[in-house]
Amino acid sequence: MSTSFTVTWDYRCPFARNGHEHLLTALEAGADWDVRFSAFSLDQTHVEEGRPAAWDEPDRYPGLLVNLAGIVVRDRFPEDFLRVHRSLFAARHDQALDMRDRNLVAKTLDMAGVDAGAVLAEVDAGWPLEVLGAEHTDVVERLSVFGVPTFIVGDRSVFVRLLDRPGDDVELATSTIDRILGLINSWPELNEFKYTSIPR
Repeated sequence: MSTSFTVTWDYRCPFARNGHEHLLTALEAGADWDVRFSAFSLDQTHVEEGRPAAWDEPDRYPGLLVNLAGIVVRDRFPEDFLRVHRSLFAARHDQALDMRDRNLVAKTLDMAGVDAGAVLAEVDAGWPLEVLGAEHTDVVERLSVFGVPTFIVGDRSVFVRLLDRPGDDVELATSTIDRILGLINSWPELNEFKYTSIPR
């Protein structure tokens, strides 16, 4: 029986990139997990109290665009999602592209093998903003999620920062995610375990 869990993402976060690369590498190699990728907005976490939500003023937050594109691919082109998801993270963190730029997002989508025009037309239709708002609000209100990547198993949610990237190491990627899931499922008493300095 496959393990079911949810993981949040926002393409701007390098730790989300690390965590999702482990997921993607393992899934592409056939890992037996049922993963739900859930959009989250770091822009929204910085909105001042009393101001409209980021998805109610999208013109103020151009960084939403790439996450909206990810939602469209996930929901309309699911067979392409893993590949595109990796490409959007790489564009931001490996290529240092400004993913607030519509042309650069379009170029990344095209190079990843999806029709950028079709994806961006769906973004312009408005429904991905509603999805982003609903998914973000749900995990914040229900589970007090505050960042990415957060792993959610049932009613347990854990914010995870991985320092390494798996590269092509499927065994490392799979064991890393299995270890995270094992801690969530078997040791809920562990509330925080954080190194005071990053080893060099």
